[in-house]
Amino acid sequence: MAGMAERALSFGAVAEEYERYRPGYPAELAEKVLDYAGAPVADALEIGAGTGKATRLFAGRGIAVTATDPDPAMLAELRKHLPPGVGTRRGALEDLRPDRQYGLVYSAAALHWTDPAGRWPRIAALLAPGGVFASFGGPFGPADPVVRKAIDEAQAPFLESADLPSPDGTPPESALQWPGTELERSELFADVRQVVVRQRMTLTADELIGLLSTVSAYRVLPDPVREQVFPRIRQVLPATVEMIADHTAHLARRC
Repeated sequence: MAGMAERALSFGAVAEEYERYRPGYPAELAEKVLDYAGAPVADALEIGAGTGKATRLFAGRGIAVTATDPDPAMLAELRKHLPPGVGTRRGALEDLRPDRQYGLVYSAAALHWTDPAGRWPRIAALLAPGGVFASFGGPFGPADPVVRKAIDEAQAPFLESADLPSPDGTPPESALQWPGTELERSELFADVRQVVVRQRMTLTADELIGLLSTVSAYRVLPDPVREQVFPRIRQVLPATVEMIADHTAHLARRC
C-alpha cells in the first residue's frame, strides 16, 4: 500500500483534471472563519493550496493570501486561475520558515498530509498572537447508499477503500473530530470550535469518474489497474449522481 508521502505528491500529474473536476468551497466557509476571527484579517497563509480552490474564498475578500504547496505542477495550475496579487511559495508545511506571521493560517482538505511531528508548533510559529487557524474538509461521496455500495463492490478487486483514516484514530462517531481533537490537547491554541457547512451537488457519471481520477488512493494505483477500475465503476453508475460534500471546519486561536 502506498504511503502518505507518495499519496500527498500524487496530484501534480493530474493538476488540470483536479482544477476541472474538484468542486469549489462554499462562501459560507469563509464567512464562518472570518466571523470567528472577530476582526478584519489582512493576510493569510494557506497550507496545501493545490490549484487554489480554497484560495479563492479568502483572496476574493481582499485578504492577501500566500498559497503554498509542495507540488510545482499544482501551483502552476493555481497561478492560471488566480489574480497576480496572490503570492505563492513552493513547499510543504515542514519546509516553511517562520520569517513572518499571519493573521490567518488555514488548510483545506490538506492538513492530513502534513507531518504530525511538530505540526502544531510549526503552525503556531506562522501565526501572530491571537491569530486564527482554520482547517476544513470532509468526506465526499454519493448520497444514495445503493450507489456507494455499487462503487465499493466494483473497485473491491483493486482497492479496499479510497478513504483516509483519522490521523489520530478518532472514530467517526465522536462528537469532536480530528484535527479538533489535537487542537484541544495542544497548549498552543485555545477556543477550539467545530462547525459543519452542508453542501450537496449533482454530478454526471463522467464527472464523478473525472473527480475520482484525482483522488490519491486511485492516483497511486499502477496504471494497468487504474485502466481497469474506472471502467468498472463507470458501468455501475446512474447517469447522474447526487453527492454529499459537507465540510467540517475546525477553528482555533493561537494563545
